[in-house]
Amino acid sequence: MTSSELWTRATADRYDAEEGEMSSAAVLGPTLDFLAGLAGDGRALEFAIGTGRVGVPLRERGVPVVGVELSEHMAAVLRRKVDEDRLPVTVGDMATTVVPGEFTLVYLVYNTITNLLTQDEQVECFRNAARHLAPGGRFVIELGVPPLRFLPPGQVAVPFDVSERHLGFDTFDLVEQILVSHHFTRDADDGGYRRANSRHRYAWPAELDLMARIAGLALERRVADWNGTPFTQDSTKHISVWRKPI
Repeated sequence: MTSSELWTRATADRYDAEEGEMSSAAVLGPTLDFLAGLAGDGRALEFAIGTGRVGVPLRERGVPVVGVELSEHMAAVLRRKVDEDRLPVTVGDMATTVVPGEFTLVYLVYNTITNLLTQDEQVECFRNAARHLAPGGRFVIELGVPPLRFLPPGQVAVPFDVSERHLGFDTFDLVEQILVSHHFTRDADDGGYRRANSRHRYAWPAELDLMARIAGLALERRVADWNGTPFTQDSTKHISVWRKPI
């Protein structure tokens, strides 16, 4: 077991509704195009597959997908969408869980590598990805760039969403590279707010490249989004692709 925090049943049951924008065609279309192109005729393994926001439609495109998910509650929501024969899911952590077979693609989306709260565990995640990849296969991560440029001296919090139904901000421990995402979500029934928070270990692109090197992978490509926009110093996130040598 890693240090990742577990999703509860209540959180899993409302996850899809609260992340509806991330399931829109505008978001999913480029994501699926990117991943399907890398998978080619091979199989794909999704670490932290969650409720199947990406894995299920990728499978519907004809890519054989296998998932690893730490939360049994999240996996149960996925199972309502697709049966085990079509999309097998193993309950376990993404740093140590091993599933049978080789894959042309292993991927992690929507910042999920930050659920591993130590550098050692994140390194093991890279090693686990490399363990599952066939020669020439790719490991893909979608991850935000730590927004520390928004922190003036003495400030510890950065807002990332201020909307009618949701207030979100991150607080930072700059020594341990831990951020805590705080969420205040308005309840549609009574108008009150529900509070939640989650811990994450942020990492810089260069740090991930070193983790990849430790795992025997080499950076092949880094872009700012699933559409392939060039990555620059002003990019707020990156899609990075590392390849296992042939």
